[in-house]
Amino acid sequence: MKLRSHFLLVIGTLAILAIGLMGGASYQFNKHDALREAKEKGQIILNFLLSTRAYFKDEQRPLIMELIEKDRFYPDLMSGFVITRGTWEKFHKLMPDYRFKQATIDPLWPSNKADTDELEIIRFFQENPDDKNKEGLLNKNGEQFYYFAEPKNVSDQGCLRCHGDPLDAPKDQIMIYGSENGYNWKLGEIVSIFIVYVPIENALAAATKKTQMIVGFGAGCVVFILLLIWIFMNSRVVVPIMQLSKRAEEISLGENLAESLQVKNKNEIGILTESIDRLRISMLTLLERCRRE
Repeated sequence: MKLRSHFLLVIGTLAILAIGLMGGASYQFNKHDALREAKEKGQIILNFLLSTRAYFKDEQRPLIMELIEKDRFYPDLMSGFVITRGTWEKFHKLMPDYRFKQATIDPLWPSNKADTDELEIIRFFQENPDDKNKEGLLNKNGEQFYYFAEPKNVSDQGCLRCHGDPLDAPKDQIMIYGSENGYNWKLGEIVSIFIVYVPIENALAAATKKTQMIVGFGAGCVVFILLLIWIFMNSRVVVPIMQLSKRAEEISLGENLAESLQVKNKNEIGILTESIDRLRISMLTLLERCRRE
């Protein structure tokens, strides 16, 4: 393999490796940025819902409980779960790509029933009560989501009024939901999670597209640089060396000894030119001496 081709092969291989590493790092950076953004969105949505629920629990429900008879139960006025679900349904109409669920082990409302993944998250909080949130990636029906979850426990006797012994629950509630599910909760027990799902398919696709653009741009730059190197090597290295090789062969045959070699620069090729020119002078001197003898 010629020196020029060998040199370009080495440079090209190193450039390809560099582009590959740059592309991988770029994708990881863009993916991390997409997940960070998804986490922030999930936190904002969840905090909004938790704030709505807290306002209801602290400000509205005490007044409602004073105004309504003990055995009466109006879900849209008295249930934190219903208030939160209703708020979410309004929000979901504006932002349909996001999902939220009050995932519960044994809920009154069947749609709140935790699925397998959500049960695992509830179990995690039960085993790690000091942890206040959990986040990560989940695949739901072939679509990838970033989830952000917080545990909900039975915090006070107000929860047990509706979810304790079904015999103590408001009669209206029993008529609406029955007495089989959503009861016999225990004070302090973690029974559910509030979980927000943020879609990330488009964000990951965008990260891939950005990476492809960067790799494509890098590959174009490499091709351009290799072309410049090829031109430079050909004009400044290969052609001068070929010329020197031809002159060295002429000198070895005793031809054109009177024609000096021009040193155009002081780099390595210039030094080689001077050395060959000294060889020419030595050969010329030697031949002239032989002729005189």
